[in-house]
Amino acid sequence: MTLSPLRLRLLVASLLVVSFLGALDHTVVSTSLATIAGELGALEQLSWIMVGYTLSATVMLPVLGKLGDVIGPRRVFVASLVLFVAASLACGFAPSMGWLIAARVVQGVSSAGIQLMSQTIIARVTSPRERPRYMAIIGAAFPIAIVVGPVLGGLITDFWGWQWVFWINVPVGIVALTLALIAVPHLPGGAHPRFDVAGSVVFTLSLVALVLAVTWVGEETLLLSALVHFAVAAAGFVVFFVIEVRADAPIIPLHLLRNRTILACLGLSAIIGAGLFATTSYLPTYFQMAYRTSATVSGLVPIATVLGMLVANLLTGYLVSRSGRYRPYPIIGTALSAGGLLVMALLPPGAPLWVPMIVMAVVGMGTGGFMNLVFALVQSSAPASDLGAVTATTNLVRQVASTLGTAVVGGVLGFGVAALLPSTLDAATLTPKAVHAASPEVQDAVALIYHDVFSPIFLALAAVYALGIVAAVALPGGRLSDETPATVPDPQTQSV
Repeated sequence: MTLSPLRLRLLVASLLVVSFLGALDHTVVSTSLATIAGELGALEQLSWIMVGYTLSATVMLPVLGKLGDVIGPRRVFVASLVLFVAASLACGFAPSMGWLIAARVVQGVSSAGIQLMSQTIIARVTSPRERPRYMAIIGAAFPIAIVVGPVLGGLITDFWGWQWVFWINVPVGIVALTLALIAVPHLPGGAHPRFDVAGSVVFTLSLVALVLAVTWVGEETLLLSALVHFAVAAAGFVVFFVIEVRADAPIIPLHLLRNRTILACLGLSAIIGAGLFATTSYLPTYFQMAYRTSATVSGLVPIATVLGMLVANLLTGYLVSRSGRYRPYPIIGTALSAGGLLVMALLPPGAPLWVPMIVMAVVGMGTGGFMNLVFALVQSSAPASDLGAVTATTNLVRQVASTLGTAVVGGVLGFGVAALLPSTLDAATLTPKAVHAASPEVQDAVALIYHDVFSPIFLALAAVYALGIVAAVALPGGRLSDETPATVPDPQTQSV
C-alpha cells in the first residue's frame, strides 16, 4: 500500500510515540521496585514484576506475529494498545503483589504486540529501500527509553507515588490511540486463514519452561527445578518442530530459514541480544566495584553505550535508504563492537573512567549500525504473507539470546567473584556501599577481583561479535528495491 508523504509522516510519528510508550514502560519501573515491594509487602516476589513482563512479552511474539498476518496488523496493533492502557490502569490500582504481577503479564503481552505490529505496519506501507530509515526512527524509541526511563521513574515515584509510574501511560496511551486510529491504514490480513493453534500452545509452554530454567539455574535451591524445566523445554521444542513441519500455516515458517539473508540476520539479531544487552546489564556493577564509582556515576558508561547506539542507528538508516546498499554496515558494526570489547578486556586496572566510556560508546555505535537494519532486511526477503511471522522470529531470537546471555554472564560473575574473594569477605553481602566504606587495601583487592572476572567476560563477548562478522559477511550483496510491497514480486525465493 502506498501512502502520501503527509500520511506516511503522520504514521511514523504515531508509531514512534506508541513504540516509545511500550519501551519506556519496561525501563521506567526499575527505579520504583523497592518502593513497590515495601508498600505491597512482598519483597520475595519483587523480581516477578520484571520477569513476568519480559517472559510474557517474549513468549507471545510468534503468536502475535502470525496473528497479524492472519487478521491484519492494524487490528492487532489497536487491540494491543487498548489492552496496554487497561493493564497500566490495573497496575496502579494493584492492592497486592499478585494483582500487580498479573497486570504486568498483560502489559508485557500488549507491549509486545505494539512493538511488533509497529515494525510490521512499516513493512507493509514502505518500499525495502525506504524501510531502514523508518525502522531506525521507530527503533530509536528503545535506546532513548533506556536513558530516560530510570530517571523519569525515580522522579515520578518520589513526587507522585509509584502508582503514577503506570498511570502516566493512560493519558499518553489515549493520545497515541487517537493518533493510531487516524494514521494507521486498514491493512488486510487473511494470508493464512487457518491459525496454528497447536504450534502456538506447544511453543509458548516450551519457551516459558526454557526462560524459567535459565532464570533459576544460578540458584542452588532451584537447581533441580531448573533441570526439570530444561528437559521439558527440550522435549517441547522437538514436538514443536514436528508440528511446524506438518502445519499448513506455521507460526514460525521454517522454510524461510533456507533464505540466506534471513538466516544471516537471525544470527546478527542473536549476537545483539547476547553480546550487547547481556553486557550493559552488569556494567554499573563493574564500575562501582572496579572503578569505585557511585551508583550515579556508574550509569555514565551504559548511557555512553546507548547514545553511541542511537547515533549509529539513525545514521545507518539514513545512509542505507539513500544508497540502497546495506552489506557494509553489519560488517563494520560487528568488527567495531568486537574490537571495542577486546579493548575492554585488555584495559589495565585503574584506567580513567573516560576511557571505558569512549570504548563502550564505540561498541554501541557498532551495534547500532545494524540493530534495526536486520528487521528491514528480513522483511525484504520474506513474502508479504509472512511479514509478521518473520519480524516476530527476529525479535524472538534477540530476546532469547539476551535472556540466555544475561543469565550466563550473571552466573560467571557470581561464581568468579565468590571464588576469588578472601575468606574475610562474603560475596552474598558484598555491596558497593560496603566496599567504598572499607579500608583502601580491601577496596584495591575487590577492584582487582572484579577486573580479573570481567576481563574474560569481555573477551568472550568480543568472540561472540567476531562470529557476527562471519554472519555479516554471509549476507548477499546488492541494493534494496524502490518498489512498494504491492508491486514487488514474491521474494520467497529471492535474496534482497
